[in-house]
Amino acid sequence: MLEEQEFIQQLLNPKTQNEAFQKLLLTYQKPLYNHIRNIVLNHDDTNDVLQNTFIKVFQHLKNFKGESKLFSWIYRIATNEALTFLKQKATKSGISSEILQNKALDNLTADTYFDGNEMQIKFHKAVATLPEKQQLVFKMKYMEELKYEEISSVLGTSVGALKASYHHAVKKIELFINTN
Repeated sequence: MLEEQEFIQQLLNPKTQNEAFQKLLLTYQKPLYNHIRNIVLNHDDTNDVLQNTFIKVFQHLKNFKGESKLFSWIYRIATNEALTFLKQKATKSGISSEILQNKALDNLTADTYFDGNEMQIKFHKAVATLPEKQQLVFKMKYMEELKYEEISSVLGTSVGALKASYHHAVKKIELFINTN
């Protein structure tokens, strides 16, 4: 924890800020890309949201109180940015978030950065049928292999509720895959 506090001080100190922010980018860029990509599904949109996430982290780092780990705080920003992006994109298009997500799934095979097969597309469609919160929990636990405690600190939900949500999500996904 002391190491993290020192790192935050380096990020806040104008003399060490650039080097520390480069370290932050190297540490979090790939896992955040994967996290955001699991939510927005499109490579270009993911890069936009990722950039916005790092801008917000940089702008608001002075407000970080240290009540959670830096990881949790940054992931919460990324999650909120991704969800806000999807809502704004759906609103601009005049469609619901669900229709937007289905369009993104339909376009997934055309995405040069997606190398999945038909079963993976079916899997993504099954996940898309879940309510938003269950999708987040499932993706963070199954796809990103985060611990329940980490997900809890990012989403602000109890571990017990997350376990129940994950269990329900798995059952719904199994049912979708077996019936479609």
